[in-house]
Amino acid sequence: MNERDQVLKAAAELVSAFARNDREAYFGAFSADASFVFYTLEQPLLSRDAYQALWDSWRAEDGFEVLSCTSSNAFVSLQGDVAVFIHDVATELRMQGEQHFSQERETIVFRKQASSLEQQGHWLACHEHLSAMPEGLPPP
Repeated sequence: MNERDQVLKAAAELVSAFARNDREAYFGAFSADASFVFYTLEQPLLSRDAYQALWDSWRAEDGFEVLSCTSSNAFVSLQGDVAVFIHDVATELRMQGEQHFSQERETIVFRKQASSLEQQGHWLACHEHLSAMPEGLPPP
């Protein structure tokens, strides 16, 4: 499998874990030092632990649950041991008993892992940036 396909596979696994509320697999797709920029939050989250804590509070306090998540228009740019993955994402969530649908654009930066034999060639997300879809665009 070439590197572009490896990144696409890593991204698909990350999105799939999110879509099925698989906390362990979802956060396992990110490096510990990953950072997160979400347009819905006032401040960036500067570690995987910070995002996990927020996710857990959403679940406990708001009944947060992902109902579906669909990726489209994927693009990968390889930059050595780093890859930039861009896609459109349609997500349906439940919070506080209400369903919410969003259409967003997301950039995920992956870094190739080479620290051990079993992780060589494995790509982990090290940054995620989520943006609102520009107004007036059709759904993906």
